Amino acid sequence: MTKVKIGVLGVSGHLLTRMMLPFTQSKSVEVIAVASRNLEKAEKAAKEWDIPKAYGSYEAILEDPEIEAIYIPLPNHMHLEWVKKSIDAGKHVLCEKPLTLTAEETKTLMTYAKGKDVKVMEAFMYRFHPKWQMVRELMKVSGIGEVHAIHTIFTYNNNDPKNIRNIKEYGGGSLMDIGCYAISSARWIMNKEPQKVMGMIHYSDATGTDVLSSGMLDFGKARALFTVGTGSYPAQEVKVYGSNGTLEVVIPFNDPYDISAQVKVVNALGERVVEFTPTNQYGELFENFAKAITEDTEVPVSLQDSYMNMRIIDQLFESGRTGQWETI
Repeated sequence: MTKVKIGVLGVSGHLLTRMMLPFTQSKSVEVIAVASRNLEKAEKAAKEWDIPKAYGSYEAILEDPEIEAIYIPLPNHMHLEWVKKSIDAGKHVLCEKPLTLTAEETKTLMTYAKGKDVKVMEAFMYRFHPKWQMVRELMKVSGIGEVHAIHTIFTYNNNDPKNIRNIKEYGGGSLMDIGCYAISSARWIMNKEPQKVMGMIHYSDATGTDVLSSGMLDFGKARALFTVGTGSYPAQEVKVYGSNGTLEVVIPFNDPYDISAQVKVVNALGERVVEFTPTNQYGELFENFAKAITEDTEVPVSLQDSYMNMRIIDQLFESGRTGQWETI
């Protein structure tokens, strides 16, 4: 099978610690070039990971005719610009979340990409893990009955003011960085959009970013509640409460690739823990992205999906400002 040739913009810590290993193990994609505004940094990464080419500018990698697709792990505020430039270069694009900084920007990107012969996808890797595929299947067969509530918490402790996650103008803060997962997963579980949302946002005096944010998503007969924070003890939980049982996704978002994943289900049949073979969810992300390219099908995470997630984030920020429910 011919692999999709990938070029990477930026040499981020996320790329080196989470993405390069599954890239090298992939049967569907191959990183053939990496670019940094610091050529020495790009060359160092290329040497460490046996990447054939290193470039000292992002523009140079887009000009490489051998590259078919671009992976963008740049800071959030740079996503829109470089997704557009990648599209202009005729490259398919896999971009880290959040795809843009606002729903309006995502809508702009949707218009920009329309009619262009390229695939553009936001890298929500968790959805491709087999455990989350099972969650969706259980919802389809009413495995815990009618869903009444979804409770999610996702936190970590990072108080470094120089870290991009704590720089407001870079799109930092808890809602953008990890709240997007709480929102996306609730929508995945419910397989529909909330009607309205309520947000409570606490901002840091030092950085101006939201360091503790909570939200409620009203799905009609069901509610999704979450809290995310960037200055709290690390934790992540997703639990779904239904009319006939409960479901818990263990380590829902940052599941280590070398241990068995778990989903715990309690219903009339009793309590069971479903285990999954160790899986690198980033590798699954790459396989599905490559499949959409080689088979010329729609990407699994559509731009409309990305727009709705960002729309909800925008309205949660607005609700935090007004203290009122905001419609979606």
